[in-house]
Amino acid sequence: MPRFDVTIAGELNLDLILYGLPEQLLPERELIADRMMLTLGSSSGIVAHNLASLGSCVGFQSRVGADQLGRMSLERLKQSGVDVSKVGRVSGETATGLTVILHHQNWRNILTYMGTISELRWEDLDLDYLADARHFHLSSYYMQRELRPRIPELFGFLKSKGLTISLDTNDDPDDEWEDIHELLGLVDVFLPNEREACKAAGAENLAEAVAELSKLVPMLVVKTGPKGALARRGSEQFTSAPVSVVPVDTVGAGDSFDAGFLHEYLRGSDIATCLASGNRAGALSTTRPGGTEAFRDATYMHEFFRQHGT
Repeated sequence: MPRFDVTIAGELNLDLILYGLPEQLLPERELIADRMMLTLGSSSGIVAHNLASLGSCVGFQSRVGADQLGRMSLERLKQSGVDVSKVGRVSGETATGLTVILHHQNWRNILTYMGTISELRWEDLDLDYLADARHFHLSSYYMQRELRPRIPELFGFLKSKGLTISLDTNDDPDDEWEDIHELLGLVDVFLPNEREACKAAGAENLAEAVAELSKLVPMLVVKTGPKGALARRGSEQFTSAPVSVVPVDTVGAGDSFDAGFLHEYLRGSDIATCLASGNRAGALSTTRPGGTEAFRDATYMHEFFRQHGT
C-alpha cells in the first residue's frame, strides 16, 4: 500500500493579512490597520494543511529559506499532520516568500515577495517519495517558474506509477495562460475557478469554457463562488449549492474547496458528495481569517461540518 493518500510539490510561505484599512490607499500617508493575522499561506500549503486536517495522509515537498518565516511555515504544516521531511531549507540571499494581503470590505490588494516561492526545482524532488501515494496534486502552476518546464515530465512519471493527478493552476500573473491545454492531457481532475476556467479555455463565458475544457480532462470541477460549484465528467454535469455563511475572510477558500473535494474523491465518493464536501470546506475557511485558521480548531471544524451536513 502507498505511504500517502496524497503528495504535493509546490510553494510554501506565510500570509500577512491586514484588516480595517481605508478604501483609498493614499501615497505618502501612514495608513492604520485595526487587525492583523500572520498565517500559513500559499495555495500548495493551504491544500496540504487542510487535506491533513480532514484526515488524509499527506506528503509535501517544497523549498523554504533558512529563516523564521520558513520555520513557522513548516511548523504550521507539521501541526496539521503533513509530512514535511522532504521540504528543503536553503541558505543564501533568497528568503522564504511572503504575501501581504490588504483586506478591504469588498476587495483586496495582494502583494507578494516571491523569495523561494518559485524556486522549487526538478533536482529538489524526491520522485520515489512523490510516487509513494495514490494521488498527486499541484497548485499554482504559473508560480512554479523553476519547475514548470518539467511539470509534464513529472506528471508523466507519476502517471506511469499509477497515481491520479489533480491540478489547480490558480491565476497566471502574466495573464498569458500558456501550455495549459497540453498539460491537461495528463490531468485527471482540473479545479479552476470560474475566471480561471474562462482564461484557460480562451472562452467568453463559463458555458463555453466548460464545453471546451471537458474535452481535455476526464473531470472538470469549477468553483463558481456564491453559486457554489459544478463538475463535468464526459457528458454528465453536476452542480452543488454553496453553504450559506457570513464570511470573515475569503483568502484560501478555493484551496480549501480543493482539499474538501479531493478528500472525498480519494475515498471513492460520488461526484455530488465530493462537490458538497468542497463547498463545506470552502465555506468553513471563510469563517475565520486566512485559509487554514478554521481548520486548526478541530472542535470548531467538526461542529461546523455537523451543522452543515456531515
